[in-house]
Amino acid sequence: MDAKFTRSEKKFNWFSLFWEGVTHMSLLGKTLWIVVIIKLMIMFGVLKPFFFPDFLNSRYQNDKDKAAYVVEQLIDRTNHTQ
Repeated sequence: MDAKFTRSEKKFNWFSLFWEGVTHMSLLGKTLWIVVIIKLMIMFGVLKPFFFPDFLNSRYQNDKDKAAYVVEQLIDRTNHTQ
């Protein structure tokens, strides 16, 4: 059988699925999602610059030197694990 889709068939709408889930969520669920979103914003917006500084830009000026350093580190790490 050769099944072909026609334009009249509706595609599954992911947005409506998530929207219905959020609108029918309990107050506790909404509160917990707000807490999770706030924690992610703090982790990536505030803590990331302090704990993960831009190491390559502080040591190397051009892309060629950065690439050479990354390749060297990858090769060294693979040699140590064997």
